[in-house]
Amino acid sequence: MASPLDLNNIQGDILKGFPKKTETFYFFRIDDNRVKEFREQLTELVPLITTTNQIKDDRRKIDENKKKGAERQHGPPKLLKMCGVGLSFSHKGLEKIGIRDDIGDANFKDGMLADAKDLGDQGSFSSDKFDPDWIPEFKEEIHGLIQVAGDCHDTVKDKLEEIKDIFSVGDDDATIHKVFRVTGDIRPGAHKGHEHFGFLDGISDPAVQGVDTNPLPGQETIRQGIILLGREGDEFNRPPWAVDGSFLAFRYLPQRVPEFNAFLKNNAIPIPDPSKPPELGMELLGARLVGRWKSGAPVDISPLGDDKALAKDPNRRNDFRYDPLSQERCPFAAHIRKTNPRSDLDSTEANRIIRRGIQYGPEVSAAEAATKRTTKDRGLLFACYQSNIANGFKFIQQSWANRVDFPFGKPIDPGFDPIIGPNQ
Repeated sequence: MASPLDLNNIQGDILKGFPKKTETFYFFRIDDNRVKEFREQLTELVPLITTTNQIKDDRRKIDENKKKGAERQHGPPKLLKMCGVGLSFSHKGLEKIGIRDDIGDANFKDGMLADAKDLGDQGSFSSDKFDPDWIPEFKEEIHGLIQVAGDCHDTVKDKLEEIKDIFSVGDDDATIHKVFRVTGDIRPGAHKGHEHFGFLDGISDPAVQGVDTNPLPGQETIRQGIILLGREGDEFNRPPWAVDGSFLAFRYLPQRVPEFNAFLKNNAIPIPDPSKPPELGMELLGARLVGRWKSGAPVDISPLGDDKALAKDPNRRNDFRYDPLSQERCPFAAHIRKTNPRSDLDSTEANRIIRRGIQYGPEVSAAEAATKRTTKDRGLLFACYQSNIANGFKFIQQSWANRVDFPFGKPIDPGFDPIIGPNQ
């Protein structure tokens, strides 16, 4: 039986997300000739890694700062300087530093590249081997990932430079080498919290038993072992050193925003009421594809029009259950119904994940909007945690989003997930 949960032994971002305006993902490989030195240098990095307790403390400080700002009534309070650091290893990275224990997850061992075809990624076959259309660096051997999140670019840059100095990055005796680096940013102003298509994101994660003590109405509470290795709900025997860790799945997901908006406009749902705004038809189509209005209001509660008061109310915006035999309010294939089927299934606990992504790339330019053509790379840096990749990220993508017959038992085949399902 595992010992009581120690939030000082759990990396931040897993159970409590990094407070952040920006986040950099730094993928690296370990130098073949300096593995011993790298292992020794890890002891210098460990004190910089953020714990869950530290994040709880940071969020308390943020709440106090906001409260003081409201009391002063002099506009929004000054942003507190915050920085969170996380470290993850791939299976090959663990082997590189001499850890060869069976961690109990075949998908982790094989890596995402081996799963690309099953995940529905685009690509081609070469010598009977599937070659996905990924950014080339992601096809290289990656040993680990350093995440640095914070209140601004300078904070994150300074902390990342401090970490790189530990490993002598850029010098002849560097123990790690950059494979790929990407930075994401929370969108500005009123777009904060919304992904690039415009929809409010990250509002339906489950609560974790014993950690989130006041779950919201409609928020599923899951056992700790669905996210953390070695805890109740985790069905595998794990090495002692792996207990309270989690598997991180990362996806670089470009979004073609001008084309998406053009599709909505060209296929807008007819609105017979002339008193309604002309853009309602395209907004309704988008809402039915996603399952929520851009504000975050669910179509299952507000099927014909946006309800911003509902969207702003955390006690109401997730408190709904689908009618298993009807898509009158929420389509069977809506993104949020495909990826979190709620009452469409008897139980979904084993398949729940905790999402921690962030947007990347610039806002859509006037020229892109006018030509309805994407010229700048933008999208979502998707990240999620789970204790079982086959039950979590992979299952949601392969067995739910990519299957035309899911949710099962419907009067008609629902179809692919229109947001993250196959595009062919």
